Formats: sequence, structure tokens, C-alpha cells
Amino acid sequence: MEEKAKSAMEAFEKLEKVGEGTYGKVYRAREKATGKIVALKKTRLHEDEEGVPPTTLREVSLLRMLSRDSHVVRLMDVKQGQNKEGKTVLYLVFEYMDTDLKKYIRSFRQTGGHIPPATVKSLMFQLCKGVAFCHGHGVLHRDLKPHNILMDPKTMTLKIADLGLARSYTVPIKKYTHEILTLWYRAPEVLLGATHYSPAVDIWSVACIFAELVTNQALFAGDSELQQLLHIFRLLGTPNEKMWPGVSKLVNWHEYPQWSPQPLSSVVKELDADGLNLLSEMLHYEPAKRISAKKAMEHPYFDDLDKSHL
Repeated sequence: MEEKAKSAMEAFEKLEKVGEGTYGKVYRAREKATGKIVALKKTRLHEDEEGVPPTTLREVSLLRMLSRDSHVVRLMDVKQGQNKEGKTVLYLVFEYMDTDLKKYIRSFRQTGGHIPPATVKSLMFQLCKGVAFCHGHGVLHRDLKPHNILMDPKTMTLKIADLGLARSYTVPIKKYTHEILTLWYRAPEVLLGATHYSPAVDIWSVACIFAELVTNQALFAGDSELQQLLHIFRLLGTPNEKMWPGVSKLVNWHEYPQWSPQPLSSVVKELDADGLNLLSEMLHYEPAKRISAKKAMEHPYFDDLDKSHL
């Protein structure tokens, strides 16, 4: 086992730590044999497990399968090793992409420019396509945000990352570093403590990302779960049983200030009628009413997009 761990690490030269993912550290590394730059994700496993738990192996084979899609970051290899304490660690080797939507949006915000509408449309279509593929295989991402949607600025292709080992964990509350996990893209049913999720949680995140691509600003930027909910309620109206049957039975439900819904166009001013319609279809309070990723791809908003190269 020791040997294996060494060889796993000897095959790569770590260049720098590029992030602390939700489930472990991520390094940019060079594969010595080929010179290829990869992203190396070191994943800790549950402390009490001897060896690799079968759930993790299932996850990895699922990730492998999902990464066949051109809009999901490709998992190239998996290496097993041990850390200093003799605990099992897995190294997941992913293709490396050097920018993500967070950086991309920031570059426009800094210059005061806006992402061209045709680019927003292309990125959104690719995002819906990647999400539809994951959902089609029964996998929810649960933590979609600009930071884990990678892109290649040369070809403008977009890929979903950090599908993490998402399913064998509960939703992570904090990152390992001092960075608080962002709540900005989190669906209201999750914030209100629903225990059963549906693919609609990802669609909510996709909607928030959509608005942000258009305006360069987060749609709902709360700094606590309560603030996050209030941001949502201020724009979409405070939900009630009529709008969202069952909402008052959710664990974290309280009596909230009453706001009436505002038109989305008041916030996402630059978006055309079709875009606003799609956005509103993604932002239904009732999860079952939210448009699916697959249906979203057929929305009129995408009619004038050249999909041949996607």
C-alpha cells in the first residue's frame, strides 16, 4: 500500500494548490510521463473506514461514467494512497481547466463591461446540457455555483466540476478553510430544511448563475441562511401555502415579513423576454414546478443559438 501511495504521488509533480474543494485539496500538477497538466484532487475518506468504502468506489465509477459527457469535467484516473497517519486517501486526476465562471464574470465586472448576450446564451445552453446529463443518470450536483463551473476561454466550452463525492456526504456546511460555504445559489427548500431533494435544487442554482452572467452581480447575495431567504422573498414575494403547498411544514419555516413579488426585469434588466421567461420558469418556489434541465434546452430562448458545435 505504501508503495502504491508513493508511486501515485511520484507520477505527478505538484505545481500549486489551486483550491480547497468541498471535499479536499485540489492541486495543479504535471504528469511526469506526459508533461500533461492535470487537476489533482486529494480526497479524505471517512475516518473510521479501513480501505476505500464501497460507497466511494461507486461514486468514483459514477464520476467516471458522467465524465463521458462533454460538459462534465473529465476524470482521467484514480489513484489510491495513504497519508502520514496511514489513513486511506484517494487522488482523483481530472483534466485541468484554468478558468471558471467566477473568474470570467469578475473579469467583466472589473472592466465595467457585460458578457455578450450570445455568449451568455451559449454558456447557459452548455450548463443546462451538462446538468441534464447528470440528472438523466440520477445524480444531483447540489452545490452548483460559478466557482465550480470551469471553462476554456479559447473555445468557450463549459464543464461542470466538483460533482465531488457529493452523494455520500450530506450537504457540506463549511469548507475546511475559513471561507464560508456560499449560500447564494442554494434553493429555498434546502434553506428551509427540506430533507428530500429533487433535481430542482440544481435548477435553482442554474437560474442564479444565469442572472449573474447577465448582470455580473449575484442575484441573491445573503450572508446567512435567514438573510439568503429574505433576499429571495424580497424579489419573488414571501411564499405561502397557495404559491408553494407544504412550505409552512418545512423544518426551518417561520413567520416572515410579507413582500409581494417584483418583476424579474427590474433586476435582470438586460435580459430579453425569452430569457426572462426561462429564468422565471427556473425560479418557481414549488420544486415540482421548476423547469427541468432537459426541457430548458428546448426553450425558445435558445432557438437562435447555433448548437452544431455544442
